[in-house]
Amino acid sequence: MFLGTYTPRLDDKGRLILPAKYRDELADGLVLTRGQERCIYVFSTDQFAAVHAQMRQAPLTSRQARDYIRVFLSGASDETPDKQGRVTIPPGLREYAGLDREVTVIGAGDRAEIWDSTAWNTYLEEKESEFSSTDEEAIPGLF
Repeated sequence: MFLGTYTPRLDDKGRLILPAKYRDELADGLVLTRGQERCIYVFSTDQFAAVHAQMRQAPLTSRQARDYIRVFLSGASDETPDKQGRVTIPPGLREYAGLDREVTVIGAGDRAEIWDSTAWNTYLEEKESEFSSTDEEAIPGLF
């Protein structure tokens, strides 16, 4: 499970040092893809396969499903971290998420997310008040 918030920096080659807590889970490979809210989703290879299997259950007749799957998979890139735990973020994904040097990596349970730090801080500021007032209907059975 991916948890926590980390603030590594991108180097000049677009590489990111993965948080130490995530390295074992991602050592054998990972998939980077477009995430919602203009972040990058980071899945272990196994978790990405599970997500893809779920997508395959969507009916081909659903335009919304086809559109989502196209955007999601066309931006996907499988990567393997190097010995220092660095992974290269492809230029197209860096552009999509607006990444420069300052990034924030957050754990989101079954995936990690890579955000531009300014975008993450703005998002978090906007959503914290909603978080405080979330009721049971949003996540049934949570509380």
